[in-house]
Amino acid sequence: MIEKIRAAGGEIYAITSEPQRLADAAEKDWALGFESVGDPHHEISNTCVERGLLELIVNTKTELTAPEGTIFSHPKGYFQPGVLALDSNARVLYRWRSIPTRNNIGGAVARPTADYVFDSVSKALASATSDTAAADAELDTNPELDSRGIPWPLFMSLLVANGWFTKPQTFGYQPGGPSTNQKITNAAIRIPIFVGAWAIAFATLPTLWVGVALVGWAAWLTPKVRFFNDQFQNVPNV
Repeated sequence: MIEKIRAAGGEIYAITSEPQRLADAAEKDWALGFESVGDPHHEISNTCVERGLLELIVNTKTELTAPEGTIFSHPKGYFQPGVLALDSNARVLYRWRSIPTRNNIGGAVARPTADYVFDSVSKALASATSDTAAADAELDTNPELDSRGIPWPLFMSLLVANGWFTKPQTFGYQPGGPSTNQKITNAAIRIPIFVGAWAIAFATLPTLWVGVALVGWAAWLTPKVRFFNDQFQNVPNV
């Protein structure tokens, strides 16, 4: 898709609310093939808002994304995903923004497919010969998505498994670390093992003591899960 965009005379950039250090690391680790620009103070994002191009939703609850031992990772919060395509005259050819809900895991999944966006941009460019050539594209509220979310309880279970059942742990990007998909796979494998271990304990050890241990673990974990649950945005009425 990158080559198709460039062959058509365009270019693609990734803008992230991460610092440039992490933007550079992700560009290299993921072999993106296009430039990744860090915008932790939302200068680029705010410019898009000021010019009426695209306004992204921002999550200011950043405790989950702060590096260990620091207070802030994103000094002004992190902006949710969006797509903006402009022509050489700054006419909007396509725009979309993620509305974070429980259904898309707080904005973590569900993006317009690359082919869908490319086709939408191509149609907008082709309209340059029509009477509506100067009109900006409306915000796309029903694109063709690359995925759907998973049930929220399953997602939280995977987070807990990723934290080795001692606490929920995000699947966030770490330079040089395992990929997000690998982390999710590992977490999914741990869940049946964990359940099986409890089943064996109930079958072989005194039921009362195992039950007390299970209730104690659940009571200890619950506030941690509730905290994580509160950190993910759920704004379905925007």
